Amino acid sequence: MDRRSVLTTAGAGAVGLCGLTPLPAHAVGSGRRGKPVTTFNVISDIQGDLRDLGVALEDMKSVNPGSSGIAVAGDITPRGYDFEYAAVTAEFARHTHPGTVAWAIGNHEFYVPKYADPSTLAQETWPNGTTEDSLFRSFYRFAGRNTVQAEHSFGGIPVLSIGTEKYMHYHDPKLWDEVWLSDAQFAWLEDRLAYWALRRKPVMVITHHPLPDTVSGSHNTLYSRDYLQADRLLGILGRHRDVFLFCGHTHWDLALSDWFVRRVVPGTANLDGFPVFNTGAVQTGFRDDGSGGEVTVPGTFNQGLQVEVFRDRVVVKARDFAKGEWLKQVTVPLATRM
Repeated sequence: MDRRSVLTTAGAGAVGLCGLTPLPAHAVGSGRRGKPVTTFNVISDIQGDLRDLGVALEDMKSVNPGSSGIAVAGDITPRGYDFEYAAVTAEFARHTHPGTVAWAIGNHEFYVPKYADPSTLAQETWPNGTTEDSLFRSFYRFAGRNTVQAEHSFGGIPVLSIGTEKYMHYHDPKLWDEVWLSDAQFAWLEDRLAYWALRRKPVMVITHHPLPDTVSGSHNTLYSRDYLQADRLLGILGRHRDVFLFCGHTHWDLALSDWFVRRVVPGTANLDGFPVFNTGAVQTGFRDDGSGGEVTVPGTFNQGLQVEVFRDRVVVKARDFAKGEWLKQVTVPLATRM
């Protein structure tokens, strides 16, 4: 079930107007020497495309054999069935990959209720006997934890996964895929960011949906209201120069100029903002169609990121897994050297 058929603008939370710093031309490349503290990869939106997932895993193994982890920014499955999670597990098992994988939950993990059975789409009888709790339990069993949020270490660098704790259509018939975070998850995020800031470590935050007015697609009405508490989340992230946010969901092409931005949040006393990256997608690519919608990128589409963390900077490279080619890269200086 294509998420684009169920997106709605109704009932979304208010989003404040915050500054956006575009990528400066001189930011591409590094030229400085030294070995990275760690390297890892970020992908998103597998959505059942196991063939392309296999291609991506093989390419990552070849290009980044010393990777300390893989972060998957949501839409792991097409619908959230247990057998779909099992298929992803089996595909990972067929390839050499880092032992640490950080899974974030996406909206496609909640699409089982649209089906009377795996072969029968039945949206008119939603939720077809499927409980909200069962969808979360399926994700928890797969991810090996009992909360949406989680912390992993990629070679000593903290990686925080966050995501919705409600599938909103169970709670409001006007809503579908909007993201809702509990007070407990917000408190956890604030605590972990403060903890690592004191220890002079950059923090990688993985989430499925893009925050408004950030990377590619987030200015489009299709994606500008995904978070019901966007201002609150921006207020937390916006205080930290060395917090890196990685988000998927849109499938928008990493070749676009706004694949990376620094998001400035007024009132946070951080005039430099925090870096935000689009993760591309394993399954199907999209671009703006010029009239408020989107159009499919032709040909094989299979993209993701490689992240190299140095003591004074982070280098993020956009990769075309299908072609085995680098698309671009950016070097982001760290405010605090490790």
